[in-house]
Amino acid sequence: MSVRRVKPSLYISVDVEADGPIPGPYSLLSLGAAVAGRQDADGFTAIDPTRHTFYRELRPISDEFVPEALAVSGLDRERLAEEGLEPALALAQFTGWVREVSADAQPVMCGYPASYDWTFLYWYLIRFTGESPFGHSGCLDMKTLYATKAGLPLRAVAKRTMPAHLLSRRPHTHHALDDAVEQAELLANLMAWPGPGSSR
Repeated sequence: MSVRRVKPSLYISVDVEADGPIPGPYSLLSLGAAVAGRQDADGFTAIDPTRHTFYRELRPISDEFVPEALAVSGLDRERLAEEGLEPALALAQFTGWVREVSADAQPVMCGYPASYDWTFLYWYLIRFTGESPFGHSGCLDMKTLYATKAGLPLRAVAKRTMPAHLLSRRPHTHHALDDAVEQAELLANLMAWPGPGSSR
């Protein structure tokens, strides 16, 4: 009986900064990504998240924005209107980067929580490039991963309640690349964590 070889997954931590709750009426302003690790039939191998990274700032696609959402990132919409990349170009560059770093593996987007970042990323990919290198479901939510391993209800999970050894020592700056790198380290720690009762 032959053993079916599983194609490896390459986990890519993605963080976005946007100026509202949903794409379309509101805009994706910056996109950061960092390769977190690789998983195959033999297990997960962490990768230095500063080794393979991607960052772009994008031109807004509408005049609408939520001031509170914009304030989180500190990005300047007027500057981005002049200097930001056209979304089609930025997302084409991102797709090319994902394909280059994933090579013989299947890329998986991961985020904390993934829902917001995935909503903007997938919408922008389909709207401006017509396809997603992650497919329609290649997405891993670190919040769900932790809740499952910890045996907790999802809504009870927050970074402040996680064991300190799981968290990255990097600050959460709301700069998309900084946060993608930080969350890549969180993913690597979560993948190695056996669950409660262990300090590893």
